[in-house]
Amino acid sequence: MPEVAVVIPAYNEADRVGATVAAARALPGVDVVVVVDDGSRDATAAAAREAGARTLRYARNHGKGMAMMVGAREVAELDRRRPAGGPRHLLFLDADLGVTAACAGPLIGPVAAGEADMTIAVFASRVKLAGHGFVVRLAGSGIRRATGWTPAQPLNGQRCLTRAAFEAACPLARGFGVETAMTIDLRRKGMRIVEVEVEMAHRATGADLPSQLHRARQFADVGLALATRLR
Repeated sequence: MPEVAVVIPAYNEADRVGATVAAARALPGVDVVVVVDDGSRDATAAAAREAGARTLRYARNHGKGMAMMVGAREVAELDRRRPAGGPRHLLFLDADLGVTAACAGPLIGPVAAGEADMTIAVFASRVKLAGHGFVVRLAGSGIRRATGWTPAQPLNGQRCLTRAAFEAACPLARGFGVETAMTIDLRRKGMRIVEVEVEMAHRATGADLPSQLHRARQFADVGLALATRLR
């Protein structure tokens, strides 16, 4: 069975990324964890490195989609250097999962067994994300319109893919539109997508101005990803 590489895009997550990395490194089949620090202004890169991750860092923010591409490219380079074995599967995790990243194992199973090309996490316990609903509705309705199928949690970034499925989804959409676009593109190409319930959770977000600005950027990125796929 191919090993699994965990790729974690991170932005200003110094307080949680270390616990996320430590939990990810202990997952069955995982032999490398790559953290892409996407222009953080805190000690995200140092915390990830201390926890045992291979760490790449950008001086300025390029967006989640680009961070995922860079992390996957690093894994591809590691794959080329090893003498034997096929390409690693890719498990994408968000940096703020903390210790709950230890529950990501069920995402790997269907991909490793050849039963799915991509798995998408469905969080069993939902954390309140203020203002998040309108972005979820946009993504869900857009995916349904494009493919006839609606995932339970269309914006969930916890996903395991084969290398072939990842390449089929490239180039990834910009920023926070990456999950919506990935689902549409792979579904349209006949890839098998399986949703898996897991006991994982993000940090709760509030209704303050920075949180609402984040939602606005998310909405814009999802809207752009849909606009290029529903023409």
